[in-house]
Amino acid sequence: MKADEQMKETVLKGKNISFKYGNSIILENCNFAVEQGDFTVLIGANGSGKSTLLKICLGLLNPYNGEIELFGKPIKEFKDWDKIGYVSQRIDAFNKGFPATVEEVVKSPLYAKSKFFNRDKKLIDGLTDKALDIVGMQDYNKRLIGRLSVGQQQRVFIAKALVNNPTMVFMDEPTAGIDNKSEKEFYNLLNELSNDKGITIIMVTHDYTDVKDMVNKVFCLTDGQIAEQCADIPD
Repeated sequence: MKADEQMKETVLKGKNISFKYGNSIILENCNFAVEQGDFTVLIGANGSGKSTLLKICLGLLNPYNGEIELFGKPIKEFKDWDKIGYVSQRIDAFNKGFPATVEEVVKSPLYAKSKFFNRDKKLIDGLTDKALDIVGMQDYNKRLIGRLSVGQQQRVFIAKALVNNPTMVFMDEPTAGIDNKSEKEFYNLLNELSNDKGITIIMVTHDYTDVKDMVNKVFCLTDGQIAEQCADIPD
């Protein structure tokens, strides 16, 4: 793990988070904090609530008890979503026949924001090129996304998450479907984003063996509870 660093701003905090599906309690009184620049992984057995907790942190699900704070504000009051990027689970499940180029996929979040329609095309292209350059995919900008390997596609979706220049990125099992070589390259990329760019990373994974020497915080979900820096657990 990385060496301990001086105290930094807390950018994500969960206070007494509890969640249930029907009568089944998934999370109960979970407390955690992530500081600026942390490379954090969330591990646990299948069905332990990892993806559920990630979605709660993003405001996609609401806990029945407790509160999430983003950059010091309760999530209901948080407005600056440009600070946050998100890579969802199994990006390789998208429609590979969709006729979109790499650059079109990456710049789509910019066009989704109405204020960008009135901005210079050079600005949008510049932000897109910068994001692709960070993930090493600038030479593929005109390629159709469906014709790339899964590892290359994942890099493109990371670029999409970075195009708004976020300071924190959430990832839900981003290496699903990626071969071992591409997985290691991908983890090296995340390590660079954390170390060189100072981006806070929160990543759900079922096995952090290949990334354990890069991260500085590990949260483990077991029986609805969260513990920090616990040992690996099997699926």
